[in-house]
Amino acid sequence: MLELHGVRKAFHGRQVLDEVSMVLAPGRLTGFVGANGAGKTTTMRIIMGLLTPDAGEVSWHGAPLTTEQRRSFGYIPEERGLYPRQPVREQLVYFGRLHGMANRQAAARADEVLAALGLSGRAGDRLEDLSLGNQQRAQIAVALMHRPEVLVLDEPFSGLDPEAVETLGALIRGCADDGVPVLFSSHQLDLVEQLCDELAILADGRIAAAGTAAGLRSRHAQVIRIDTPGADAWIEEMDGVKVLQVTTAGAEFTPLAEGAAQRVLQRALESGPVTHFAEVSIPLSEIYKSEIYKEVAR
Repeated sequence: MLELHGVRKAFHGRQVLDEVSMVLAPGRLTGFVGANGAGKTTTMRIIMGLLTPDAGEVSWHGAPLTTEQRRSFGYIPEERGLYPRQPVREQLVYFGRLHGMANRQAAARADEVLAALGLSGRAGDRLEDLSLGNQQRAQIAVALMHRPEVLVLDEPFSGLDPEAVETLGALIRGCADDGVPVLFSSHQLDLVEQLCDELAILADGRIAAAGTAAGLRSRHAQVIRIDTPGADAWIEEMDGVKVLQVTTAGAEFTPLAEGAAQRVLQRALESGPVTHFAEVSIPLSEIYKSEIYKEVAR
């Protein structure tokens, strides 16, 4: 288990991270979301040892994380770091050998990873001759070469087409299913919601909220959608109900008192047919905006 405990970091007097604590559990895929400048990249660099925190620590299996242990991690940095004029497969073999693989072992693993990412046909091409999306696939291949014990991915889906997004999503999901803790940042909230087991929302250098999507939704008021003709004529007069949206075809509301939702349903059935009555699943984008707003308002 990888843990951050009270991590703080400032640059030129500006507090970039303020008491950041989080847990990356084995086999769990954690989405790291926040606005530009929130501190996501700084957090990842501290995990990887590229920056030293001013306070707090990063631990691995309950003990302070060491440089040697970090060598087993897979990392995609914000600034991509491969060699533009070197063939893709040669680079993978080179990085594999840096991680202690024998040449034959690195070559076999390179072929395996390239195939998984759909790059076998471009293995001998120079990186600069690839499209931006395929260059990103090559960067991901390097991170996966040594079968990392932890994956830390800074915007790994940037520049990828939908097919590549699906391929990479399946790969990192597979890593998590094999017991690897995975942390990745992304501005694509729908993708984060689709892939992740856990979410961590960062705002102004602080963790504004963390947990599963279902857990975060449970912190917000319940919203129910009812489709029934003529709801606009009576629903706003109901006690214990906060009406959020209403039309002649139906309404969305939040029950404020026990039994209020059932009273709305009963009233609707007395007036006519009810074609839909169910809780609305709050989009992650709405949860994100709400949590960010609450953190900024503190």
